[in-house]
Amino acid sequence: MSPTRPTLPAPRHEPDAPRDLVGIGIGPFNLSLAALAQPLGGLDTAFYEQRPAFHWHPGLLIDGATLQVPFLADLVTLADPVNPWSFLNYLRTRDRLFPFYFAERFHIQRAEYDAYCRWVSENLPGLHFGHQIDAVRWNPERILYEVDFTQIDSDGEVEALGRTYTKNIVLGIGTAPHVPEPLKPLADAHGVPVIHSADYLRHRDTILAADHVTVIGSGQSGAEIFLDLLTARPPGREKIHWLARTEAFAPMEYSKLGLEHFTPDYTRYFHTLPEPVRDSLVPRQWQLHKGIDTDTITAIHHELYRRTLNGGWPDAVLTPGVTVRTAGRVATTRVELHLEHTQQATRSRLTTDAVVLATGYRERPLDQLLAGLTPYLRRDASERPRVDQHYRLGLEPSISRTGRHIYVQNAERHTHGVGAPDLGLAAWRSATILNALTGTNPYPLPRRTAFTSFGLDRPEHTTPGPAKTLTPLVEPR
Repeated sequence: MSPTRPTLPAPRHEPDAPRDLVGIGIGPFNLSLAALAQPLGGLDTAFYEQRPAFHWHPGLLIDGATLQVPFLADLVTLADPVNPWSFLNYLRTRDRLFPFYFAERFHIQRAEYDAYCRWVSENLPGLHFGHQIDAVRWNPERILYEVDFTQIDSDGEVEALGRTYTKNIVLGIGTAPHVPEPLKPLADAHGVPVIHSADYLRHRDTILAADHVTVIGSGQSGAEIFLDLLTARPPGREKIHWLARTEAFAPMEYSKLGLEHFTPDYTRYFHTLPEPVRDSLVPRQWQLHKGIDTDTITAIHHELYRRTLNGGWPDAVLTPGVTVRTAGRVATTRVELHLEHTQQATRSRLTTDAVVLATGYRERPLDQLLAGLTPYLRRDASERPRVDQHYRLGLEPSISRTGRHIYVQNAERHTHGVGAPDLGLAAWRSATILNALTGTNPYPLPRRTAFTSFGLDRPEHTTPGPAKTLTPLVEPR
């Protein structure tokens, strides 16, 4: 069912005419951009995705797992609360507004967020699934970008080749599961199940059937998988190890002022910092986005405690501060992990029957996709793409002066900080891109979003009234 409020039709597109914007990748961030672009009417856009349909982390849609951001962090609301592609309008089209109202859930389940995004993707025009982008080039004669693609059928076979021209591009190719080097040979081999958490649900039955399971990773995914395995296995026969590199299974920073690191104010502040300062900050801020929410920690402790009520302790080992040095097979059916405890400077071995790698994700590199634009890309001291405050890649003046730009989504943590992958900033970033793209400010954005002043320069106030002046301090006579 489509939105109940009428939306403007997409502009008619002539086959050889350039589009205003082509999006590469359709995850939540480019879906947000498409949803905010659609009501603008005159903007000619198209978004391409190689997958046959939208799915958001399907391997981690564990029953009961919730988003770590409120439902207001949907695709559009924080930039345009009356947009027809909001989560509340999705509930309305499903006759679920009153049940949601009485449920009083500020944090919705991941599966519901996935269903909401699929509803948008199935009804929003201008989205092209089953299209693999092969190359992006700059055409100086036409002052346009050329985008070559391969159309793929439902069986993964090549159906057609095509090319489109566009004035601007937005890259939303997302992240890829990260597998640590010592475990890559095992993860790529058949036999012993060594899987990334991104594929957890697909292999859950196999993992549960294993005699002993090891979960590696201290973040939210690792905690949810450990809890899921723990509750599914009989008391006294849990046989689970949970290992992490971090010094503790630590809660995520969720204080109100701590959350202000995910505001546009902090993003703007971070962008102004020198590159070495930015690079040193991101690793130190891991608890802002790599910790575990307190509800999950509480549920784990409750389940472990419940299993002590009849005497004894559950057969579950939780050890932080451990790195995996090397790994290999034992008799082809088991895995041996060589471990090192950082603080103790001791080493040990652990033999297990299955491994789940909750080791996070890494930004997909842009170099291969943008190989045709390599001579034009401007890079920082670490050879990463430069990204300006409007999320535009730094390009040589021969392109940038033409007003043709390449925007990025969730590929700018090194320039914009820990909020880059956060769903709560999706609508704001999309609105920022559209304002810069159109030059008409269709989505007025707030000048101030945080109580914290992150630097010594004072933020702009939006409240009316005369500005206050400081009274100099003087010694009393």
